[in-house]
Amino acid sequence: MCRSPDCGARVHGRRYFRRECFPFRFPMDTHSMQTRVEKTPSTVKRMIIMLVLVGLLLLALVGWNVGGKMAMKQAMANMSQPPQTVSTTTVEYQFWQPLQGAVGTLRAVRGADLAFEVGGLVTRVNLASGGEVKEGELLVQLRDTEDLAMLRQLEAAAALSELSFSRAAKQIDRQTISQADYDTVKADLDARRAAVQQQKAVIARKQLRAPFAGRTGIVTVSPGAYVSPGNPLVTLQQLDWLYVDFAVPQRHLGKLSVGQRVNLTLDAFPGESFSGELTAIEPKVDGDTRNARVEAKVDNADGRLSPGMFANVDVEVGEPKRRLTVPQSAVAFNPYGETVFVVKPGGSNDQGKELPPVAQQVFVTTGGTRGDQIAIETGLEEGTEVVTSGQLKLKNGTPLAINNDVQPASDPDPKPQEH
Repeated sequence: MCRSPDCGARVHGRRYFRRECFPFRFPMDTHSMQTRVEKTPSTVKRMIIMLVLVGLLLLALVGWNVGGKMAMKQAMANMSQPPQTVSTTTVEYQFWQPLQGAVGTLRAVRGADLAFEVGGLVTRVNLASGGEVKEGELLVQLRDTEDLAMLRQLEAAAALSELSFSRAAKQIDRQTISQADYDTVKADLDARRAAVQQQKAVIARKQLRAPFAGRTGIVTVSPGAYVSPGNPLVTLQQLDWLYVDFAVPQRHLGKLSVGQRVNLTLDAFPGESFSGELTAIEPKVDGDTRNARVEAKVDNADGRLSPGMFANVDVEVGEPKRRLTVPQSAVAFNPYGETVFVVKPGGSNDQGKELPPVAQQVFVTTGGTRGDQIAIETGLEEGTEVVTSGQLKLKNGTPLAINNDVQPASDPDPKPQEH
């Protein structure tokens, strides 16, 4: 046995013995040590096992995700979508008359505000408000007593001058007076006659007569009132025919010609139309507005229309054209184009049950409009059933429940409604 002082020393809490301190050897269990080494897995094997486990976990997650989505899609596909309620109409051809619209004002064929040229005191009023008068009829009379006395005086002088001229005519034939005396007598007669005519004109200026036949306005003057020169007393309008004046942009003048049919609508007579004829086109275009004045004549035998009324004017230009039309509410205007939803048959299911019709979106090319209607140039055919309301909740393949109890407006000539 070794007696070395460092034999059996402790290092970090452990006791170590030198080999030379033990002359004998302990038997070593080599088999057990080898077994323990073999049973301890290496780092590489452990990493491989961990990666395999992670891969299997990822594959399981991916498979579950894909399978879940497919199952959800299958469930949604098998789920029946409820039909959407819409209104529909059938696409059809209509004949559109091309129109040139404008805004005009009615004007009497003959109309005037009557007034005296001279002032004076009213002695007689021979008309009633809104009455019909004839051409030349006396309407209002001013006091003319002094003028009539002067006329009688001038007529007497003229009669005396006529007698003098008759004697002078006989004397000139007998050559008992000179030609100069005869000419003097004749000139005096002409002057007397001219004075009489002048005085009659003065008297006529104190009589207000109807320059044409027509209807008078409201009369506000009464006998005893003094009127000033040029002060309108009453208006007189001939209403058998009326003119309508309206302006048309210069770019549309080529469509207009005298004799074209004109249709008028007025707010005073909703739902009614009055027809007329284009009578004149101003030969000059306004330099500021670039519009030309146009005149049309409208029959007003019943006297319902009045000068100064506002009117919507439509001039029929060209021949009627055949257009494929739908209500404007059927067309959806998008940045990528105009579309409509058409109604397609839904077919039948596996059990043979009829399915409701479905919606299909199609692109169309639109044309002009007329009232609540719009023309379709391409994309639809006559007889096609299209959706007119409820499009916002539709997409391709959406089942439809059609209810046409209430339809959107489709009037070619709508009128404003006031409630």
